[in-house]
Amino acid sequence: MTTPVCTSASAVAAPARQTRPYPSFSSYVRARQPVLLRTARSLTANPSDAEDLLQTALAKTYVAWERIEDQRALDGYVRRALLNTRTSQWRKRKVDEFVCEELPEPVPGGDDPADRQALHDAMWRAIGKLPARQRAMVVLRYYEDLSEAQTAEVLGVSVGTVKSAVSRALGKLREDPELGLVR
Repeated sequence: MTTPVCTSASAVAAPARQTRPYPSFSSYVRARQPVLLRTARSLTANPSDAEDLLQTALAKTYVAWERIEDQRALDGYVRRALLNTRTSQWRKRKVDEFVCEELPEPVPGGDDPADRQALHDAMWRAIGKLPARQRAMVVLRYYEDLSEAQTAEVLGVSVGTVKSAVSRALGKLREDPELGLVR
């Protein structure tokens, strides 16, 4: 395959006037971005890092767009670009380790991430044991941070019903033996 060489200035300027040289690429990105972003999020811990990772992988795909012959394999190509880019980032990351004779003292007020995760898991198991209506009210009130009036409106019940059901649910959560172990 030979590459044509441009010899005139007008031939060089022509591609610059085009605003969208790959309309099929932009339609592909619009259609597949949510799925590809989920893949990127599974590779990183931070949603912002996932967006950056996807942007980098899509830039690499854009550069190679003309060379991709099988359009059915585009998702696989982008996923491979995501994985390769993430692996490169991981390899370039510098980790400084310092040897010390004594372990540092724990920071006052800072809890152990393992303890926080254990509490989080125990709380969700306890919430899962609640009846569906109470569970919905607790989640809307405390996890979605809705007011009692907003919770009542979402569930189609009165504010008093929300207050009493949440109170009963919190009582059950306080009595849950599994949550008593992590307090």
